[in-house]
Order: sequence, then C-alpha cells, then structure tokens
Amino acid sequence: MDADELLVLVAGGDQKAFEDLYGMVSGAVFGLVRRVVRDVAQSEEVSQEVLIEVWRTAGRFDPGRGSALSWILTLAHRRAVDRVRSARAATERDLRVGQREHSPAFDHVSEEVEAGLERQWVRRCLDRLTDLQRQSVTLAYYDGYTYREVAERLSLPLGTVKTRMRDGLTRLRECLGGAA
Repeated sequence: MDADELLVLVAGGDQKAFEDLYGMVSGAVFGLVRRVVRDVAQSEEVSQEVLIEVWRTAGRFDPGRGSALSWILTLAHRRAVDRVRSARAATERDLRVGQREHSPAFDHVSEEVEAGLERQWVRRCLDRLTDLQRQSVTLAYYDGYTYREVAERLSLPLGTVKTRMRDGLTRLRECLGGAA
C-alpha cells in the first residue's frame, strides 16, 4: 500500500495504517526537519509533532492536490520553519532584555555631582513655594503620607491640602522645567 492510500485510512482512524505510514515517512520527515532546524533533539521533537499532526489532521489531505508524502513534508517544513523563527525570536527577545538590564559602567563621581546639583535645584524650587505648599509636598512626596494623612497632620481640610498640593506641584514643575 502506498502513502496516499495509507493516509486515507489514517483519516478514518486506522491505527495500523498510521503505523505503516509512520514507518514509511518518518525518516524523510526527520531528514527535512533536521536540515532546517539543525539541532538533533529539537529535530526529533518537531518530527514527532509533525507526525502527531498527521494523525490528527489526516482528514484534511486532498489526494487531488498532491501526494501524501508532499503534504506531510509540507507540514514538516512549515513546523520546522516555525520552530526556527520561534527560537530566533526568543533569542532576540532575550538579547533585548539583557541589553536593557545591562547597566553600563559609569563614573560614580560624576553621578554624585549630578545628583547633588539636582538636589540643590529641587531645594531652590521648593523654597519658592508657600509654606503650606512646601509642607504638603514634602509630607506627601518625601515622607510618603497620603493626602488625607497630610490634611490630618496639618489640621486642614482635605480639599485645601489637595489644592495646595496641585498648585505647589504646578509651580515645582515650572521651576524644574528651567533645570533642563
């Protein structure tokens, strides 16, 4: 019996026909996949996936469009190319993540000087705020209090604190915009 006839029987659920078809095409499937994927272990895995797919989708085979072997090898080639593309995408993704997480060597002294200058600029801008704005912003952003907690600590209505915070942050943003 040839592969076309066996595949038609496999489509009907014939396990013996699948065993025969497997013996007939598994070498060709593995050889094709091995040429595309190159790694032996992955080639074996992809070959098994292809042959399982043949078992599951044998009913889709149309003898009028080509031979069973060419249909199976087309499935194998597609699956092998997908595996290569997937591996390449994973490698590229890992490289991008690695590059993002890699922090280049830097000059500690220049970093400290820059941070010091930024702190001075922020202090200057904070000094330009009203006392209530400065207290509100400092309690919220440096001490970690919520708006409600800031209102309680300053014995002020929550709405007043929110307004002062908004105004203070607006003034800080304008002031710090000149730092750039």
